[in-house]
Amino acid sequence: MSVKPKKYLGQHFLKDSSIAKKIADTLTLTGYDKVLEIGPGMGVLTAFLLEKTTTTYAIEIDVESVAYLKDHYPSLSNQIFEADVLKFDFSAAFSGTQFAIIGNFPYNISTQIVFKMLENRHCIPEFSGMFQKEVAQRICVNEGSKAYGILSVLVQTFYHAEYLFTVPPIVFNPPPKVDSAVLRLTRKNDFCLPCGEKHFFLVVKSAFQQRRKTLRNSLKAFNLSDNLKANTIFDKRPEQLSVAAFIELAKAIENDQNTA
Repeated sequence: MSVKPKKYLGQHFLKDSSIAKKIADTLTLTGYDKVLEIGPGMGVLTAFLLEKTTTTYAIEIDVESVAYLKDHYPSLSNQIFEADVLKFDFSAAFSGTQFAIIGNFPYNISTQIVFKMLENRHCIPEFSGMFQKEVAQRICVNEGSKAYGILSVLVQTFYHAEYLFTVPPIVFNPPPKVDSAVLRLTRKNDFCLPCGEKHFFLVVKSAFQQRRKTLRNSLKAFNLSDNLKANTIFDKRPEQLSVAAFIELAKAIENDQNTA
């Protein structure tokens, strides 16, 4: 019995066990022992995760894949969540305990998975997995690049991001039309955002929604005081600002609004 990849689910099953082992080995299991694999398919990566820890869980929306996993990995049977990861309640499932996320992520929802991770970062110290190469680069790249954007800043605010290695299409069934890449995110210890989180997210998103404009123009909606607008940082475009600079910018705008 094998599972046929389903296009509507964005399934590209990894078939190279050596790469699966390399992905599993990206997890350090430091400070946690639970691992959640997203979209395990036929369990090529799952086999190596089960060798690392008995507290491996899986979340899979494909009924056929769930049946295959239960048949081939009986020790996992009671630890499979048959659900849509984007609607899944991580806190309820793990009772607020720490766990890592790993997977060969469906490319059509990979960025949404990252944003969901950010929402639940208090319980996710590590996050590793396979992305479309372009998305992995976007997450890990520094300021000054055209690929640098909302995803880069928001992820790197809370996590250390590492681009680990590139993966060719040939190791998948069916082969995607693009290269893939594996990255690892490690949560920053004792990091506290010095401004409101919703405010920070809004500043970053507003800046990049009009990325060709200077910050003075793209952030007009914040009704900045003349005194703050005189700061030369507003002459810059968003891709010129480091993550640390964005944090300071959001903090300055919040203080400006509170004293208006």
